[in-house]
Amino acid sequence: MSTPVVPSAPAAAEVPGADLLRGAGLRATGPRVAALAVLAEQPHADADDVARGVRDRIGRVSTQAVYDVLRALCQAGLVRRIEPAGSPALFELRVADNHHHLVCRSCGRVRDVDCAVGAAPCLVPAHDGTDFAVDEAEVIYWGTCAACAAGGAGR
Repeated sequence: MSTPVVPSAPAAAEVPGADLLRGAGLRATGPRVAALAVLAEQPHADADDVARGVRDRIGRVSTQAVYDVLRALCQAGLVRRIEPAGSPALFELRVADNHHHLVCRSCGRVRDVDCAVGAAPCLVPAHDGTDFAVDEAEVIYWGTCAACAAGGAGR
């Protein structure tokens, strides 16, 4: 039985994202660079999608390692985690701009939408807010995408 050939990944210094990682105080490891590449190609990917994409790029990597990478990227502010009700957590590279999301109830497609009103935090809470300094609002709009409404597949 032959051993499968795994394509070699370029050195981290040669790959876009390595400087971004270093700038955030993180080592530019293969899994981190690969995860950034996956998210650049697949905004709103879940951890399983990221794991598949990382494996396609660098070969073997454990699912736990991918979760650790995603956690580190989120903590460093390089990746945003969103959690629409009833779906796994999704990850994206669009951070620090307080945008919101549209989610199709039928196919699950997620699309970015700019801030609802003006600059962050976009919305003011109904209560007096004296015990909070609100700096961000997270809004998820639910509905049906045009493809699903027309009877096609939205994804």
